[in-house]
Amino acid sequence: MAKIWLMKSEPDVYSIDQLIKDKTTWWTGVRNYQARNFMMKEMQLGDIVLFYHSNAEPPGIAGLAKVTTLAQPDPSQFDKKSESFDPKATAQKPNWFCVEVGFERKFKNLISLDELRKNSKLQNLLVLKKGQRLSIQPVEKTDYLEILKMEKK
Repeated sequence: MAKIWLMKSEPDVYSIDQLIKDKTTWWTGVRNYQARNFMMKEMQLGDIVLFYHSNAEPPGIAGLAKVTTLAQPDPSQFDKKSESFDPKATAQKPNWFCVEVGFERKFKNLISLDELRKNSKLQNLLVLKKGQRLSIQPVEKTDYLEILKMEKK
């Protein structure tokens, strides 16, 4: 069974609308070891992605994507012009990895963080926990199904 993930992106950096145009994108620039490890060790082809717009007004889930290519070395770690450049990374020993995600569908209406908070059935959703700032988070199937119900309303 496919796993489910919430992946955050700032819409002014990379939005679901950009993913619609591109069809797929490499999820580069992640510089947190736990989030990297999710991509490297746990994500599988076909895993479901809740595409979350962070640092937005309002923040929330904008749509769905899926993992289309397994983790590869993140090319941004080798690019000296990139904010994600890592001088310690080498081609032989890369420090950072990324998966490729493909567009599935955009929600008719963004499901805002406030709406998620108001749903008492989403108590396990990590994005709602205080201090939970990871850019990639696992999502339980029951929470995913509840979010799909919210989208249909």
